[in-house]
Amino acid sequence: MLESRRERQLSADAAKIGGGKEKVDLAGLRIGLLSSHTEVAKAAETMLRRRYTWAKEEEADTLVALGGDGFMLQTLHAMLDAGVPKPVFGMNRGTVGFLMNEWRLDRLAERIAGAKAIRVAPLQMTATTVSGEIFRHAAINEVSLLRETRQTAKIEILVNGRVALPELACDGVLVATPAGSTAYNLSARGPILPLQAKMLALTPISPFRPRRWSGAILPDDTAVCFRILEAKNRPVSAVADQKEVREVAKVEVRLDRERSLTLLFDPEHALDERIAMEQFAT
Repeated sequence: MLESRRERQLSADAAKIGGGKEKVDLAGLRIGLLSSHTEVAKAAETMLRRRYTWAKEEEADTLVALGGDGFMLQTLHAMLDAGVPKPVFGMNRGTVGFLMNEWRLDRLAERIAGAKAIRVAPLQMTATTVSGEIFRHAAINEVSLLRETRQTAKIEILVNGRVALPELACDGVLVATPAGSTAYNLSARGPILPLQAKMLALTPISPFRPRRWSGAILPDDTAVCFRILEAKNRPVSAVADQKEVREVAKVEVRLDRERSLTLLFDPEHALDERIAMEQFAT
């Protein structure tokens, strides 16, 4: 298969990097490297491997991740599944890169040593389907419930075991962490939560009734339960970040502090400050 012009240029740029320079040892610092499968991320990986020596992923204490926000979430979920969370320093070789640092080739060891550590705790979703199957998935950004057909979803919402809203007629509803409050939650007109707020956002998606209910901000130790009304006639799916469970009857969501994750940021580019400044975005 012939390379595209962009692939050839990226390969040529990568070949120029590192010539005449001694490699910097990051393996001794137990720093490993991961990248997404996009050509831009792979070209950046080639440059970094020419400039630095790296520890194997399984032997690393810290990881550098190249890609976009989707790849960062994929990396964090893989660590949650493996039960071995490691600090991650992301560099943006994707589109938005809200969870990533700026891409730069030089002084990487110094950047990681001086990085600001931000700890985030995931949500734990327990979804029970109409047929009685139970699925458990983690969500770093949000857990969202979405109607599967043209039929409006009807959902009962319980907070700490008490019915808070007997019936929400809507396209869906979501629970977002502070880290995820600027993602889908913000698009659904939910509030931006500062990272230190210790709150969760409960946000309706296109609510029909009650029409004026705009959601709620809850303490992050709150247990939220969604019961799907008329679940067979009005099917609803539950999505924990990218993991979907279809035809759910009940969805329970709570914060899982025991599996917190650590993201590393350049001090001038830290996630907590970026989330706060999103309140002033126009």
